Amino acid sequence: MQTVCIETSIVSFLRSRQSAHIISAARQLVTRRWWDQERRNYELVTSQYVLDEAACGDRGLAAERLSALSQIPLVDLPDEIPDLAETLLATAILPSAARLDALHICATCFHRLDYLLTWNCTHLANARILPKVREFMASRGFILPEVCTPEEMLDDEYPVR
Repeated sequence: MQTVCIETSIVSFLRSRQSAHIISAARQLVTRRWWDQERRNYELVTSQYVLDEAACGDRGLAAERLSALSQIPLVDLPDEIPDLAETLLATAILPSAARLDALHICATCFHRLDYLLTWNCTHLANARILPKVREFMASRGFILPEVCTPEEMLDDEYPVR
């Protein structure tokens, strides 16, 4: 079974107040559909980085996010992961403010996971950045997993109904 790493933005869209912003509302809907219909087709994992991030903000919503993550196993986070993330940040492929994003990337590569599921299209699911990250990781002996959104992983041709 293929492994999907759940990144913070997924549970943020899954457990948030209904958005009035059309794109955010669509992402909420797509995320809920993926969660309800597709997640059982994969082995899900996440990390302590995600739990720490999901615990921030509104207490009620944070509790819902943590509850959604509670049955998902955590990957180990050896010292090599933050070291690799710092090296990635030093290349300026990602801005220094994207340290958590670099940690997510490096954890998924280190553990040779199949997918990193995210709605973070600024630093993660970004077609301009991913080739550079892929090249960087390959130069370090790692393979970048497929970085994608729930919409890309829905098993139908109509992502929003």
